[in-house]
Amino acid sequence: MTQAKMRFTTLEEYAAVDSSELPEGNYELVNGAIVEMGAENLQNVEIASFLFSVLLQFVPYYLLHRGTEIAVSSRLVTSRFPDLMVLTEKTRAAMNRGQRSLITLEMPAPRLVIEVVSPGEPGSDNYDRDYIEKRQEYAKRGIPEFWLVDPVREVVLVLSLVDSTYKAVEFRGSDCIQSPTFKALNLTAHQILAAGEEP
Repeated sequence: MTQAKMRFTTLEEYAAVDSSELPEGNYELVNGAIVEMGAENLQNVEIASFLFSVLLQFVPYYLLHRGTEIAVSSRLVTSRFPDLMVLTEKTRAAMNRGQRSLITLEMPAPRLVIEVVSPGEPGSDNYDRDYIEKRQEYAKRGIPEFWLVDPVREVVLVLSLVDSTYKAVEFRGSDCIQSPTFKALNLTAHQILAAGEEP
């Protein structure tokens, strides 16, 4: 992870920057600075794509977003690029098709955010970002459901917002995922974690 030189004091300032002036590839705005994240690995991409295809059974395509930023409350201005989001109709209606795909703090929160965890041990940047920082940020943002899909630890965590903090339930192997948002979901942890593997 390397930091680019641009710094922003407000989300409005950041949102006003033309996409051509931002770095190519994966990055996030963290405490006012552009932080380049490096390329996603193939496993993470395939898991997110698999979940996109599964969730199409429950919501229309225009509410499923990959590559959309969401502003979150942090020490300083921060936005994240989740691997997959399920928007509400109100969130989608608040967004402007002619501008960057960004959910600002003033817009309604999405229904569900899914992050596929990057490899890293506790205390590493990757681990702390996914397991600690995003968990706090998404809870503060009022996102009712948040999934952490961790291929290395072979677990899917479904976190539900209760009294402004997340309560987590772990799913492994043949465990059926229990989603408060998608109660009819018929999917095991193994099916998610094995997405993209050769049959």
